[in-house]
Amino acid sequence: MKFSELNIAPEILKSVERMGFEETTPIQGQTIPLALEGKDVIGQAQTGTGKTAAFGLPMLQKIDPKNHNVQGLVIAPTRELAIQTQEELFRLSRDKRVKVTCVYGGADIRRQIKQIKGGAQIVVGTPGRLLDHIRRKTLKLEQVETLVLDEADEMLNMGFIEDIETIISEVPSARQTLLFSATMPKPIQRIAERFMKNPETVKIKTKTLSASTIEQFYTKARDNEKFDILTRLIDVQNPDSAIIFGRTKRRVDELAKGLEMRGYQAEGIHGDLSQSKRMSVLNSFKKGNIDILVATDVAARGLDVSGLTHVYNYDIPQDPESYVHRIGRTGRAGEKGVSVTFVTPQEMGYLRTVENLTKQEMTALRPPTNDEAIESQLESAMEDIQKTIAENGLDRYHNAAEKLLSAYSAEDLAAALVKSMVKDPTEIPVKISPQRPLPSKDRKRKGGKGGYRGRSNRNSGSSNRRNNNRRSDNKGRRDNYRKDRKKGSN
Repeated sequence: MKFSELNIAPEILKSVERMGFEETTPIQGQTIPLALEGKDVIGQAQTGTGKTAAFGLPMLQKIDPKNHNVQGLVIAPTRELAIQTQEELFRLSRDKRVKVTCVYGGADIRRQIKQIKGGAQIVVGTPGRLLDHIRRKTLKLEQVETLVLDEADEMLNMGFIEDIETIISEVPSARQTLLFSATMPKPIQRIAERFMKNPETVKIKTKTLSASTIEQFYTKARDNEKFDILTRLIDVQNPDSAIIFGRTKRRVDELAKGLEMRGYQAEGIHGDLSQSKRMSVLNSFKKGNIDILVATDVAARGLDVSGLTHVYNYDIPQDPESYVHRIGRTGRAGEKGVSVTFVTPQEMGYLRTVENLTKQEMTALRPPTNDEAIESQLESAMEDIQKTIAENGLDRYHNAAEKLLSAYSAEDLAAALVKSMVKDPTEIPVKISPQRPLPSKDRKRKGGKGGYRGRSNRNSGSSNRRNNNRRSDNKGRRDNYRKDRKKGSN
């Protein structure tokens, strides 16, 4: 379905077309018509399916530009997702000139108060900071007509359900409520029953979400083998940009440091970093200054980066839905993507659980040898040298070249150049702290033959819900929110 076929106001449609959107995604095509009719809607869809426009366009349609009070409220689980949602709503409303602001912890609350008082008509925020504004009476919700709960299941995982219920109780009952969630656990269902009126449910099937554009592989390895295998895979697959997921903050820090030691442009993000540092790292990654981002699930939630070619699950997630969230960050907009999941022998049962959810079997991946990794680096180095020669601009270096040629053979000089561009990972030992595998699921999986695949051409342009460490990560995050709120600084 095309956006022009929907009953969208001309000024909003103009902004949509300005962004280059023509056809709706499945969640947009099914949700927008219902929401435009004023119905409450439950949308069950994963990250990267176009949910922001699905709830944003109907909400923007109802905004009265002459009314400078808050008319739309979006609750998001993380600062990164809140910021990205605000940015997309701003672009979608550019021609209607709707004022959209974003509030979240870790930023100057006085500036946020000024933006709200300046006539914000849509407020996007995280639960903790929204509650702060409500208690300070700097955010008045009496005229809110549209309430959106985005990534509701993740807000449940992060312990925000009570906060959400408190916020909802401040919003007029005569409103439209749009709830989006990748899964529908019972607490989320109870929220829908309590706070929504005869909601229509739109469910995008999981098999649609596990995109055919993503090649999914797994490699079986002991924990102490993973890092060396990872770097060899990166050398062979040669990703344009990649995300590596680790289970804990410590794991992320060690992986990022280890990759830097071996010469990769990598940085990590997790909940312990300051907001300014996290935004700096994300901006560098989006601009291409960093090739590899290492992240925990929570820190990467809502991250939307174009051109991402590879996702590496250094630790398989205990929650299979998280797997779909992770790999869904590649293979977008018709582009090809590759995901590789590392599994210890004790964790093979979790692989089967993931395959049952995605309805796709992963291909066994044979880890490349060290010689194969170096050979791949040699090929890349020669391509880079040939590109440099083709681009010319070498005149200023001719004198230095002649001096070197008078002392050494051309073959030795060429070999020295290539050697300087190739790194042998065995020369730089990296130790990653061991981590316990997930509890055994006592399931068996048929083995299969595999070879390493998914190589990208550099120039192509192309059971429990969370483990204890993850709980600790989220608990620390919640505690920080609550401490900050008590101080009045969140």
